[in-house]
Amino acid sequence: MTSPGTLRSGALSLASSVVIGVASAGPAYSITATLGLVVVAVGAQAPVIVLLAFVPMLLVAIGYRELNAVEPDPGTTFVWATRAFGPFAGWMSGWAIVVSDLLVMASLAQISSQFTFHLVGAHGIGADATSPWVLLLGIAYLVVMTLVALYGIDVSARLQSWLLTVEFGMLVVFSVVALARVALGHGPAGSGLPHWSWFNPFELGSFSDFVTAMLLMVFIYWGWDSAVAVNQETVDPRRTPGRAAVLSTVTLVALYLLVTVASQAFAGTGTTGLGLANPYHADDVLGALGEAVFGDGVVGAVLVHLLFLMVLTSAAASTQTTILPTARATYSMALHHALPAAFGRIHPRFRTPSFSTIVFGAASVVLYVALNFASGGRLIAQAVTAIGISIGVYYGLTGLSCAWLYRDRFASGARTFIVKGVLPAVGGCALLFAAAWTAVTSWWVEDAGSSWQLPFAPHWEIGATFLLGVGTLALGVPIYLALAGLMPPFFRGEVLARELPAPTEEIIEADAPVPGRAG
Repeated sequence: MTSPGTLRSGALSLASSVVIGVASAGPAYSITATLGLVVVAVGAQAPVIVLLAFVPMLLVAIGYRELNAVEPDPGTTFVWATRAFGPFAGWMSGWAIVVSDLLVMASLAQISSQFTFHLVGAHGIGADATSPWVLLLGIAYLVVMTLVALYGIDVSARLQSWLLTVEFGMLVVFSVVALARVALGHGPAGSGLPHWSWFNPFELGSFSDFVTAMLLMVFIYWGWDSAVAVNQETVDPRRTPGRAAVLSTVTLVALYLLVTVASQAFAGTGTTGLGLANPYHADDVLGALGEAVFGDGVVGAVLVHLLFLMVLTSAAASTQTTILPTARATYSMALHHALPAAFGRIHPRFRTPSFSTIVFGAASVVLYVALNFASGGRLIAQAVTAIGISIGVYYGLTGLSCAWLYRDRFASGARTFIVKGVLPAVGGCALLFAAAWTAVTSWWVEDAGSSWQLPFAPHWEIGATFLLGVGTLALGVPIYLALAGLMPPFFRGEVLARELPAPTEEIIEADAPVPGRAG
């Protein structure tokens, strides 16, 4: 029987884990908010970007699978990077998970709220992202989803299954209807049948545009690692989460490719009308195309409302599944003495990390309110781009950690060298490079973007994307130093040994010695 001090083991099947992994990516939300921006960057080559971005995602997912098979710890990258590269790299990896999840919560809450008003016909309110009514409803969504995450992983999984069914079903219907209209010659101006040239990587524009589009697509894929973060709550903690991570990425690439090709065939890549690069709806593709695809008849009106419901449920589902991995990452950090012990508290009835869940939910509300009032709400949109930096950091470090920790076993065979070494390392390096590129290029102020001017000479203007992406990561350094002074054992490298432990399914407990403690 599971101890009252542990998470609820055996609560999730492989199917439930895949649902959490896919739902965490928020497919409908991610596509509607980001696909137009990808088209702005690379034009008609958006479909090939879907495939190219899938490669590092799959390679890093393999790294997650191989590391989880040996050490199924809910801290995931935090634990593995600590073992590979030491306390600083590990702690900053955990901080990157928290930062990326925290930054996206404002956008998720805002989208959930806006599409709720669209669903009930209050389009005037829904169109105003900074409306007080949108803000209040967004806060309510954050509170409700925090409570759902608190009440139990099995409750969360059941809710996700329902929400994901609506989401997947409507995305497939939208894509099939759009392609059918184009094939029958009923598409709008600019539409055309899919073409093989869309998949030609040699027709991509500048290298900078390519990297920008890749990182935007990485954001669309991001979230599948939630399936690994709930590893100790699955029926087979060493195998199920890793398989779920890989299956989640494969499921996502199939869905994203279908929707991207269908949207591009129907609307084209123009900057006017329904064109995907039209700046007036580049950040809300599905909302702009809904009525054009389904028509304005009775059936069309019903399907358009279902489309609104789909985006709403996608953002709401992603809100809830974003809370799960963050709460478990900070829970693990506390159990390994890298955060105060309170973050390791388990609810005696629901067996969820109660303190971590509540703190993250509260912090999400505070940040959402702050970003809503800063720069007319533009910072919420820029935070989506900034998230790519922290995602690239912790995904990239996972891939490199896998290769480093398995390096002593490469001589055992070519498969070990390739699967546990080369593939995760290539994926990790690609994502770290993309994160670094974005960090450097985001220093400059974007068009119509927000900025901050240094209050002293040389009075540089720094882009908000840099401040949100790099600045929030940098905040982890003083926190790391403060904690190192207050609770030094972890930070001196005395808690987690610098090697992979023997394969274990042991569930770490708040009042038990930490597994893998260096002696």
